[in-house]
Amino acid sequence: MSSLHPDDIQDESSANPLDLVEKLAVANDWPFHRQNEEELAAEVAGQWCHYKLWFSWHPELGVMHLSCALDMKVPSKKRNPVYALLAMANEKLWLGHFDLWSEEGLPVFRHAVLFREGAVASGELIEDLVDIAVSECERFYPAFQFVIWGGKEPAEAITAALLETEGEA
Repeated sequence: MSSLHPDDIQDESSANPLDLVEKLAVANDWPFHRQNEEELAAEVAGQWCHYKLWFSWHPELGVMHLSCALDMKVPSKKRNPVYALLAMANEKLWLGHFDLWSEEGLPVFRHAVLFREGAVASGELIEDLVDIAVSECERFYPAFQFVIWGGKEPAEAITAALLETEGEA
């Protein structure tokens, strides 16, 4: 994600956080579609794939929901190992969680933010939320691939995906 100039959205706030999401999408040249005042879909390029972001704003509850779908379909015969992988991945997250959209068969990172009692979204917060969602998807994408296409067990896939090399080759 490109860093925005402070005048772009950093210091702005909005009662409807999707206004700031739209500004972030424009500033980063992300393809996006604002369905209405309460829904926005965008696409962000990552290292492994293009991630489909979906934002939903529920003004009565003061909640914005963010979903970030990985561009891979889970075959029905791989659902049980993927569910085990989701549980293991979720144990390693501080914010949000991974889920499986059952109808589409897509792994997805989800997170919701509460804006109540005068609290409003800021451009910086929206940037952070998108960065966290995409970063977590990037971090766990190989684990999903190892289970779905590589035939690895979930624990083995998590270990292999999160293995960080130390030093230089």
